[in-house]
Amino acid sequence: MKERTILLVEDNPGDVLLLEKALEDAEGVVVTVARTGDEALGRLRREGAFAQAVRPDLVILDLNLPRIDGREVLRQIKEDRELLRIPVVVLTSSKADDDIDRCYEAHANCYIIKPSGWEDFRQVVQEIKRFWLRTVRLPRQP
Repeated sequence: MKERTILLVEDNPGDVLLLEKALEDAEGVVVTVARTGDEALGRLRREGAFAQAVRPDLVILDLNLPRIDGREVLRQIKEDRELLRIPVVVLTSSKADDDIDRCYEAHANCYIIKPSGWEDFRQVVQEIKRFWLRTVRLPRQP
């Protein structure tokens, strides 16, 4: 099976650790972390220090980020012809209907509210992995 890459855009170190722990048994999956929205866009666009970055197969995006928030990151990804094919899974604590509506209007591929307990969080990450990295046929990334 081809190696799959995930760009996790998350500023909370605890959530980063939880996601990495939930994926530790996933063979052939490489997780890269961006802790700010501008870092995520730099990695995706391969700018500056990220010129050699691998374009991910999947972006897991939190909404509440420093500098450029996740809503703006999503908007910029889906308006960029080179990036718009990358699936974006919004994984956030926001339950606000406005956030859900805005993310789908900006072409998020799905919106998931972060569970609070470890087992539920692990299950959600396993479902993301199973669906987006095993079941779905993803587009080639340039």
